[in-house]
Amino acid sequence: MTRQIVLDTETTGLSAENGDRIIEIGCVELLSRKLTGNNLHFYLNPERDSHEDALKVHGISNEFLRDKPKFADVADEILRYVEGAELIIHNAAFDLGFLDKELERLGRPPLRHFVAEVTDTLGMAKQLYPGKRNSLDALCERLGVDNSGRTLHGALLDAELLADVYISLTRGQEALLIDLGEVGAADGAAQRIDLSAFELPVLTANAQELAGHDDVLAQIDKASGGKTVWRRVEIGL
Repeated sequence: MTRQIVLDTETTGLSAENGDRIIEIGCVELLSRKLTGNNLHFYLNPERDSHEDALKVHGISNEFLRDKPKFADVADEILRYVEGAELIIHNAAFDLGFLDKELERLGRPPLRHFVAEVTDTLGMAKQLYPGKRNSLDALCERLGVDNSGRTLHGALLDAELLADVYISLTRGQEALLIDLGEVGAADGAAQRIDLSAFELPVLTANAQELAGHDDVLAQIDKASGGKTVWRRVEIGL
């Protein structure tokens, strides 16, 4: 059974290398692509004040964080929770940069040392929607995920929203897994199916669909600055 942890953080600012710290971490667990309710959530005392711009984003006051645990107090619990799982993070480099810096202060290895893999939904979205806005809010709107309760950034709420976004981004993979499960043998191994007996219809695109396809290719080419493979082939490069 695949265990996935959707993770988000809020921070005092944008630069872990320049001393900014984590003030909130939120995680939700997915088992077989379904939320389990086994969440992990901490507010943390960063031992410094948030930048003014960061306060406008997350709205978590410095005073509120004064009596909260420090990262060192909860590090072992966080590592036990994520151990061996696949982490799903939006703009993973940002969150991992902060988490790795916190672990470095404690003399611990980077977070990737403790997990099976890291999946960056921002990278996935950029591949699926090149040239489009791919913030969490933009993806919620595009994929029909209700984010009406998100007036400020919050790590746990954002992790829950990202879980829904991830499921929507990978829905085609889910359908494939379901189909394989239905034809699998009793021991879970997939059976070979002879497709030679099936006559598969060939559906050609109509004029409207061809025009839509050309429009998408043009958008992708524009976003890449004219560097797409098909454009280079057309001009003989």
